Amino acid sequence: MTIKIGIVGYGNLGRGMECAISQNEDMELRCIFTRREISSIKPVTEGVEVLSVNDAPHYVNEIDVTVLCGGSAADLPMQTPEFARYFNVVDSFDIHAKIPEHFSNVDKAARDGGKTAIISVGWDPGLFSLNRMMSEAILTHGSSYTFWGKGVSQGHSVAIRSIDGVLDARQYTIPIEEALISVRSGKNPDLSTRQKHKRECFVVIKEDADHARIEHEIITMPDYFADFDTKVYFVSTEELAKEHSGMPHGGVVIRSGKTGRGHENNQAIEYGLKLDSNPEFTACALAAYARAACRLNAEGAAGCKTVMDVPPAYLSRETSQELRRKYL
Repeated sequence: MTIKIGIVGYGNLGRGMECAISQNEDMELRCIFTRREISSIKPVTEGVEVLSVNDAPHYVNEIDVTVLCGGSAADLPMQTPEFARYFNVVDSFDIHAKIPEHFSNVDKAARDGGKTAIISVGWDPGLFSLNRMMSEAILTHGSSYTFWGKGVSQGHSVAIRSIDGVLDARQYTIPIEEALISVRSGKNPDLSTRQKHKRECFVVIKEDADHARIEHEIITMPDYFADFDTKVYFVSTEELAKEHSGMPHGGVVIRSGKTGRGHENNQAIEYGLKLDSNPEFTACALAAYARAACRLNAEGAAGCKTVMDVPPAYLSRETSQELRRKYL
């Protein structure tokens, strides 16, 4: 079976999604939905239709899964529930504190439409969420830590670009080395959010924009910057393009625990990612979970799910027999 995919949004993540689909033999890009002028979208895939998001309900019988590639701050809270009424959907909603609320909204819409939705797919939230859950289930006595970066956060960069007067921006999340060393040494330190990471923002603004206002809005933005030491650098369009055009990222999840009757033995689990392209890797995860959403819905599943609710085998093209032979 060929899974027909619709992409909603054609920014960095949407273009990465187009590439990911081309690398999965059981998937086909059916169309791209956009809020922009249709003629401004130039897909790489030959023959792909570009359509207005308003036309999406007319394509319910032609698409198996829509992948929502908009931003978490302004796009996904509205788009994912709306599309979940008509399609199986997958998104990368990444505002951790608001995931329960987003889940509830999407779950109702998907159940009303008899569709399957999988939210907050990517590497964090997403794959790292699985790593944290599994590590804590295995090492029940211990401490868990997640470090991100150094790398460009797509969601945080989009959040900055949503500020009035901002033309473009890149935001880097940077782990604090002393904290990382302390965790890896097995000291199990009690670290605050501010003690684990800092943030650096490189921002291009309009000529007449208020520097002080924009800086204040960035460093006080809840869920994104307020809990971190954040530095804002105003740069030119040329400098941003020259020095900050890439999208690298990565991180580690560490679980440090103790076992034995007297808790005398130290144990550690560490998962890590090093990414040249954050959006392209995130798109690869979205593609795998789009396959899972299609399979779940074919079995009659309706409503919202997260990566923790999806059987790992549903991500793979291979049969259960092939998986047992290759990976067990």
